[in-house]
Amino acid sequence: MISPDIPHDEATRLATLQSLNILDTPAEERFDRLTRLAKRMFNVPMALVSLVDENRQWFKSSQGFAVSETPRDISFCGHAIMGEGIFMVPDALSDPRFSDNPLAVNDPHIRFYAGCPLKSLDGSKLGTLCIMDKVARDLSQDDLVCFKDLAEMAERELAAVQLATLDDLTKISNRRGFIALAQKSLNICYREGLPVSLVFFDLNKFKAINDTFGHGEGDKALIVFAEKMKLSFRDADVFARLGGDEFVVLLSNTSVASAQEIIDRFAQSLTDYNQKAQSGYDILFSEGIVSPDIGQLEDIECLLEQADAVMYKNKQA
Repeated sequence: MISPDIPHDEATRLATLQSLNILDTPAEERFDRLTRLAKRMFNVPMALVSLVDENRQWFKSSQGFAVSETPRDISFCGHAIMGEGIFMVPDALSDPRFSDNPLAVNDPHIRFYAGCPLKSLDGSKLGTLCIMDKVARDLSQDDLVCFKDLAEMAERELAAVQLATLDDLTKISNRRGFIALAQKSLNICYREGLPVSLVFFDLNKFKAINDTFGHGEGDKALIVFAEKMKLSFRDADVFARLGGDEFVVLLSNTSVASAQEIIDRFAQSLTDYNQKAQSGYDILFSEGIVSPDIGQLEDIECLLEQADAVMYKNKQA
């Protein structure tokens, strides 16, 4: 058996998947409708919408499959997300990658597999729409076209989930997406005994930018701020636009002192931009940094309130 490789964008891919807050959620008709249709169209006993997590594949929708997840290292879908098109295994028992795979030699005795990667809005492959049979077989060209059409429908449903957690303007997480993902990061830091810092940002004189230069220029300033966040923070950090001119970042395994150094570098990147852009205004911010005691489990909403209060004091000063 050959375990699937890890995608080059794995950190981003997992962060995107986690931000959807879809893992381990109840079944939904919009996904079940597609797997029922796939099962019927291709006359197979099994059809799934599978999402590839860090160490498992979890099934958002399942037809004919008895379990809700399997280990990633034995998954067919882990191989499927490595490519661009439909990944097909006509006969698993004659394929050296799967001939001794537990899913092939034991229940559910997968012989045929076809999976089409499901991409997120940023291009990350989150999982697959897949169909399986207990006998070796193939798909015709017409079948492949129909299967691709179904996968695109599943992609659109995932995009709808993702859009609910993304800020329309800046294309980074919105408050809903941040709360879901940041709480998971907080819980991990708590379990591992790691420091964590939360930084609340508020743009300075943002109303003046809108009033003087117009809302289009104000939108541009927000987009620039978000782009600089993407470039300045690590893949493991969780950042978002909360609304208006308020932004936030959760820095895992980071003390307050280290967080301040990171924010100073971030501020310098904005200073460099302001000097080059010569927009007639500068993008500036006030921030508030808070950090819970190591080993203390915090609610992300409470931390946001605390950081907002610190930011407000700094802004007034």
